[in-house]
Parts: sequence; structure tokens; C-alpha cells
Amino acid sequence: MGLFDKLKEGLSKTRTGFLGKVDQVFQGKKIDDTTIDEFEEVLITSDIGTEATLEIIDDLREEVRGGKIKNYNGVKEFLKREMLKILGLPQPFVLYQERPFVVLCVGVNGVGKTTTIGKLASRLYSEGHSVIMAASDTFRAAAIEQLEIWAERSGAQIVKHQSGSDPAAVAYDAVEAAKARGVDTIIVDTAGRLHTKTPLMEELKKLKRVINKSMPGAPHETLLVVDATTGQNALRQAKMFHEAIGVTGIVLTKLDGTARGGIVFAIKKELNIPVRLIGVGEGTDDLRDFIPEEFVKALLEE
Repeated sequence: MGLFDKLKEGLSKTRTGFLGKVDQVFQGKKIDDTTIDEFEEVLITSDIGTEATLEIIDDLREEVRGGKIKNYNGVKEFLKREMLKILGLPQPFVLYQERPFVVLCVGVNGVGKTTTIGKLASRLYSEGHSVIMAASDTFRAAAIEQLEIWAERSGAQIVKHQSGSDPAAVAYDAVEAAKARGVDTIIVDTAGRLHTKTPLMEELKKLKRVINKSMPGAPHETLLVVDATTGQNALRQAKMFHEAIGVTGIVLTKLDGTARGGIVFAIKKELNIPVRLIGVGEGTDDLRDFIPEEFVKALLEE
């Protein structure tokens, strides 16, 4: 199966739910204030977010008033343009800095953070980059074990301490090891205890400070992993982590298991954080660069 087909299959639940509702609103009906109001409700309930919805609806009313949109096909073409405008240009994950390039991965438990790190390490290794994983989720022994399995599978090295030790010390040792060994990339796993608990955020701030002490300018990328199936909760998590530590990119996992893929638009519009990577399946190669044009096409093509 090709890359686009895989994405389209992964977005099938979102597409079916969304397009089905849009069809119900516009199919065979006049485009007027009543249908536009109904459409607004569809956008809100599809997790596209308040700000993105208001922008789409305002622009739609203007184009309908100006006689630019006369039928349902016109609405679909308009929607494609609006979605692409909101998402902007692709901002995929790239190693853009001096080496070692440090990636800090954050997110709450259960979003697929450690798996994402493993898949990212596999990808980087297959592209010819050397990788060290830092097992800084010392809160759970299982997280360290899981990372060890991924290190073995992906060809990455791992730096770990005992369960319960200082997460920042693990990260520091990983950066020092990478500098000494001439390693290209460090991916730091972190604990994901509930985002409502202040100690976690303080721990992450300390991690960033310690990494920066070992390598000024690092971490170069702070990736927040969020689970698409949680909808608006993913947006709340993004806000919280971003305020605390400054998120530079989003990894949206489990898109293949949800009808809530619209959250991509809410995150970009309300927080202006680029979605760098998306997860559309269980396989190692199912962690993909987020390309807005492909995403919108997969979402709107029946």
C-alpha cells in the first residue's frame, strides 16, 4: 500500500464521520444562513476548534454573499482551500542543528510516547543517523524496559539509570555520551504523569535546563506527543505543556483509530504549533511526516 493510501485508510473514520455530516447539511439544499449554521455545528463537533471554525464560517458567508459559491461542490473546494490556509506549509521533522541534535519528547502517559520515540529512532537509523535514547522516564521501570526493547529493535544506543533515579541526570549523561561518541541524535523519553500535576512540569523544566547546560541551545526540538482519540483534551494538554516548557512540534498518534482527526486544525489555529509527525498505524514505518496537502486530500476525498 502506498504512502497516500495508508494515510487515507488511517483517516477513514474521521473522513466518514465528517463528510457524512457535511453531506447531510448541504446535499441537495440551498446554501443559506440555515445550512451555514448547521455546517458550523458540524465543524465544532468534529473537533476542528472554535477559532478555526469561526474563520471558516466567516469566510464561507462572505464567499456565498459574493456569489462565489453556488453549490455543494463549491463548498467542498472552498473547504479544501480553507483547511490548507489554516495548516500552512509543511513543517516536517528534520535534523537542522549541529550534532548532537537533541529531541525532548513529552506527553502524558498512554499517548504512545515511548513507541513514538522507538519509531523515530528506527527512522533516523535507517536514514543513516546514529541515535542515543535517554531513558529519563525513571518513574516507571516498565518505561525503561520498553525503551531497551526499542533500542535493540531500531539499532539505537541507550543511556539509562536505575528506576527512581534523577531524570535530569540520565539526560545529562546521554548528551555527554553523544558528544564523546560523535552521535548524531539524542531522543529523551520523559515521565508522563498527569499534566495537571505541577511536579511533572517542574521536572521537565529542570530537564531542559540540565540538557542546555551540557549543550547550549539544546534541546533543539521539544516534541509533544498527543493522542488524537482524546479530541479537545489533546488541545488542553498542548496548551499546558506549551505554557510550561515551550513545545516546538506536535506528534499526533492513533489517527487511524479515531474520528477526531480534526484536532489537527484546532492545535495549529489556536496554538500555532506545527504538527511535525502523525501516527497512522502500528507498524514502525507508520510514523509519517505531516504534509498538510496530503492530509486535507485524504480527509476530503471520498
